[in-house]
Amino acid sequence: MATIGDIGLAAAINIITALIFLIAYAILRLQPVNDRVYFTKWYIKGLRTDPTASGAYVKKFVNLDYRSYIRFLNWVPDALSMSQAELIEHAGLDSVVYLRIYLLGLKIFTPIFFLTWAILIPVNLTNNTLELSKDTYSEIDKLSISNIPHASPRLWAHVAMAYVVMIWTCYMLKREYETVANMRFYFLQSEEHRPDQFTVLVKNVPPDAHESVSDRVQNFFLVNHHDNYLTHQVVCNANKLAKLVKKRLKKQNWLDYYQIKYTKNPSKRPTMKTGFHGLWGAKVDAIEYHETEIEKLSLEIAEERKSVMNNPKAIMPAAFVSFKTRWGAAVCAQTQQVRNPTLWLTEWAPEPRDVYWKNLAIPHVSLTIRKVIMGVVFFFLTFFYIIPIAFVQSLANIEGIQKAAPFLKPVIQIKPIKSFIQGFLPGIVLKIFLFLLPKILMMMSKFEGFLSISRLERRAASRYYLFNFVNVFLGSIIAGAAFEQLNTFLNQPANKIPETIGIAIPMKATFFITYIMVDGWTGTAAQLLRLKRLIIYHLKNIFLVKTERDRERAMNPKSISFYTGEPQIQFYFLIGLVYAVVSPLLIPFILVFFGLAFVIYRHQVINVYNPKYESRAAFWPDVHGRVIMALIISQILLMGLLSTKHAVASTPVLIALPILTIGFHIYCKGRFEPAFIRYPLQEAMNKDTLDRVREPNLNLRRYLRNAYVHPVFKDDGSDDYYDDGAVIIPTKRQLLRNEPEPSTSPEIIQEKHKS
Repeated sequence: MATIGDIGLAAAINIITALIFLIAYAILRLQPVNDRVYFTKWYIKGLRTDPTASGAYVKKFVNLDYRSYIRFLNWVPDALSMSQAELIEHAGLDSVVYLRIYLLGLKIFTPIFFLTWAILIPVNLTNNTLELSKDTYSEIDKLSISNIPHASPRLWAHVAMAYVVMIWTCYMLKREYETVANMRFYFLQSEEHRPDQFTVLVKNVPPDAHESVSDRVQNFFLVNHHDNYLTHQVVCNANKLAKLVKKRLKKQNWLDYYQIKYTKNPSKRPTMKTGFHGLWGAKVDAIEYHETEIEKLSLEIAEERKSVMNNPKAIMPAAFVSFKTRWGAAVCAQTQQVRNPTLWLTEWAPEPRDVYWKNLAIPHVSLTIRKVIMGVVFFFLTFFYIIPIAFVQSLANIEGIQKAAPFLKPVIQIKPIKSFIQGFLPGIVLKIFLFLLPKILMMMSKFEGFLSISRLERRAASRYYLFNFVNVFLGSIIAGAAFEQLNTFLNQPANKIPETIGIAIPMKATFFITYIMVDGWTGTAAQLLRLKRLIIYHLKNIFLVKTERDRERAMNPKSISFYTGEPQIQFYFLIGLVYAVVSPLLIPFILVFFGLAFVIYRHQVINVYNPKYESRAAFWPDVHGRVIMALIISQILLMGLLSTKHAVASTPVLIALPILTIGFHIYCKGRFEPAFIRYPLQEAMNKDTLDRVREPNLNLRRYLRNAYVHPVFKDDGSDDYYDDGAVIIPTKRQLLRNEPEPSTSPEIIQEKHKS
């Protein structure tokens, strides 16, 4: 069993490691050569100049001003000085609301920390139950509920504290939900024009023998939304074309590099080998070779573009439909269009940056099948990952290691080594095992066919949280082989599962303390240093950067990884709420994480991260739901734990906890969640009215007509996919019926084929 000394050693290792990261960052950020890595956001905004572009040679690499080193910790107040309104303007609402999750953790657990340490720790400590028992225990266990005797009246203090935790958590959740909902409305009202405010994604357009998809969409909305319909853009399968364009851009980049190289030394033509990465193959003139390759790719791209535009199979039964007003878009996006609810499906279009274009080519009918397949895959992934998790837990058990490898006994009995194994090693090994998981979950989300990056990340985040709950939380509590755990659950009544887990919870407090220190303290400090990005940037700068465009790509600021960061935060909510009543010693470790992470990630949002999209905090209902889930889990496990303490009288009182929590969640879901799903018509009308007053001459058609053209056509630099002076051509159906085109029809993008 890990002792307080083991936890102290682990804390010392992690604190020293975190301080090394923080000090290293404070020094490295001052060096001019690292400026693009640590202040990427300002370069993207064009508000910072490269200090290596001029000045003495040495000063391009090393900061020689000793005064700046005296103030090397000024990044902390700088990170906290920017107001919330300025931060929203600078980084967007998503980033600001993401930071509020850390603040929510501080608001919830700070009062809980003072209450539990003032009440529960003295109640637990002033017993001698563990001393009188024959069980193995540590000093940490004496501070937990394990030290309370069976059927003791002192258990009512824990029951009362469970109610306090529930009431306070729900109160803070309601306040935060209301605050974020209001922030979302204010942000919508203050925003300038955005294409997604006026645009609806229409899916499952029914086929028609006489019309193309474009004509079908145009006719439907001219008839059913005549006063509001403006224009539309059909969805095409341009995935192959996108690959060709990307390949040509790489070749063009190499051509730019060799041309610059030749300009610097005209006496020598640059050469290269045509084999893998230029390592072998025939030696050729580099400029001529890339010019020839680009010409070939341009011909392929032209053919593929023609195929996309003229092949009916390349056009998907979906379209982005834009309206004259936000009110018109809201009516369309939030209503059923036809009698058959499976046709003409409408939803708010993601903003253009948020669209995941590859998945637009997936047929709508296959989406359900894909989701079922990924559900099965996720189940088996979660189950079989228990095996390495159980191995990690075995590292924390010195007795198990001695039994499996007796020859190691003299080594592992050395006190520093024993403390290292029990207090530090399990957390770091678990972190390594979980490294690849987010990428796997994101690949699964992409296969499912979600149409926006934000939805992909939210789906991956949901699964990552479930995985952490099953494997890291339950798998760590019930340490053992995967099949033994499965057998344990299958061969006992369902109502005994909380009891089984409840018995094990206090015993695993030390493991979660070490996990928080490794992952939450050291891992968060490492995020500030960005050591991996720093090394990659300099390696690219030395070996791969050929043009200024390459240098911009090498900065690669990334964005907040919502699908990894948010589940991590939620996991700390889960641990904190479960152990708040059971073992309050864990709470201060969580508070350190929330405080440290808030400062560091606020700094990164200001200086580094560049958001991929803006969803206007659409993820907050997921955040709220997972905290509620953690609260309910903590209450159920507490009931199981108290049942082992023979506290029969507390059972009816505790049953009310999850019932009240679920009732609170239902209330919040009905009261606040609609603000994150639908756009109130009153708000849309108010915004439209303000726009007509402020910008009466706005040409909305010109603003919207190309917003949802596939990026591959924009990147290609050609514009024959659409016609700026398009004249409406009567559709085949209209010609057959000999009906004139309505004189008020808007300009649309014409397809160059008919099905």
